[in-house]
Amino acid sequence: MSDMLLSPDGVARLRDALGAAAFTSAGIAERLGPAATAAVARNDFRAALRITEERDPLATLIRLFVCAQTEPVEAVAAALAPLDFAEAFDAGLIEAAPGGGVRQGVDLEPYGDAWWVLSDVPSSARPGQPLRPDHVLGIGGASSTLVGAALRRPVGTALDLGTGCGVQALHLATHAGAVTATDLSERALRFAATTAALSGQEWEMLRGDLVEPVRGRQFDLVVSNPPFVIGPGTTTHTYRDSGRAGDAVCAELAAAAPGLLTEGGVMQFLANWEHVAGEEWGERVEGWFAGTGLDAWVIQREVADPMTYVSLWLADANEDGDPARAAAWLDWFDANDVAAIGFGLVTLRRGGHDDPVVRVEDLRQQVQQPLGEQIAHWFHRQDFVRDADLLATRYRSAPGLQLQQEATLGDEGWAVDRQVLVMPEGLRWSEEVDPLVLALVSGADGEVPLRDQIALLAAAHEVEEADLALAAGPIVAHLVERGIVEPVA
Repeated sequence: MSDMLLSPDGVARLRDALGAAAFTSAGIAERLGPAATAAVARNDFRAALRITEERDPLATLIRLFVCAQTEPVEAVAAALAPLDFAEAFDAGLIEAAPGGGVRQGVDLEPYGDAWWVLSDVPSSARPGQPLRPDHVLGIGGASSTLVGAALRRPVGTALDLGTGCGVQALHLATHAGAVTATDLSERALRFAATTAALSGQEWEMLRGDLVEPVRGRQFDLVVSNPPFVIGPGTTTHTYRDSGRAGDAVCAELAAAAPGLLTEGGVMQFLANWEHVAGEEWGERVEGWFAGTGLDAWVIQREVADPMTYVSLWLADANEDGDPARAAAWLDWFDANDVAAIGFGLVTLRRGGHDDPVVRVEDLRQQVQQPLGEQIAHWFHRQDFVRDADLLATRYRSAPGLQLQQEATLGDEGWAVDRQVLVMPEGLRWSEEVDPLVLALVSGADGEVPLRDQIALLAAAHEVEEADLALAAGPIVAHLVERGIVEPVA
């Protein structure tokens, strides 16, 4: 375990203080009530500040660490007791505020009712103050995406590559026998070690760049929210900048995956990739997995133009007042013909197959959560398609499957122009189909095998049964992969 921000005894006393005050997600929600809690989520603290004016320990902690207020020394000391005020101050949990009183020195976020996550104070709480180079990022949209997307099956060993504040490792510990957490930043490891101890967990903590600290070791599950931001390779903030130009850091992680995974092991990481003018972005990303022998599913969730992208990341570090920096970054995109930047999730599996499945596709629609369950189902369906006799299998359409039609009114009535199957649950795909495929899906009632369905359709449409069976194989495989039809045991 790396050094922590506090001594082990100090961590224990801080945990006692937080627990006694009920400074947990449930405790805060109960004190503030639904309306004020919802307002806080929008960074509107007015109602919360009115409710906490009495400054009992819970109220003071809410004002200090949730509302980012300056509070009287006496109130803060009472709220943190039995942790000594001086130890909290020396550890940087609190700091002197301009004009008197104290303010938060770190972000101490209740995460559920038994976990607390420590990170640096976010840029929004220090407007105009640039972040330090080794800034430790707290729980945000990207980390929450990975939490929801990770497979939650029981495993023996798990690795959080680039742990930051430690939020991924917290979740891994709920279903892994042993957790290893790595980071390039010694400061991040101190924060993560404190998060672990404060939340009653213990992980192996290793310092180093990407996979270097665990080279030669293998894990059942690897997750990573790496410093994936695309640019010229300049490193100003370790939480976002890898030191590699372009999207090379993500290609590097993909290349390292075979050596990191046990047989059947899974690696999942968030990634950015370049959309280069004149190239298919999917082909570029597919190239990352050539020769790895791994099954791969890459889903693109968002796409941003360079101006939006640069503005977002400069603002994230309170650097948006530096037009020269923005211009240089945009010039790099222009020089490398980068027309857009994609964001998404990479899931890799060491399945032991000679012909691994690689899919790279857009998945922009809202999906049923948690995403991790949908990913597990996707790989299960791939295994079925690989091993099953498709023609001998009975199928049924997905529950609640909907048909949407577009038609044009003519002299002879309505003429259907387009038919789309829509899944209201799961991955919520929409799939345009022709009349024959629609008939195939409509007849999938789980009663007869596909071979019998094809015989009936061939007779109805006056086509050769063998030809239709040959054409139906890849179509049905695709429908199963999408979850539009499901095999019946």
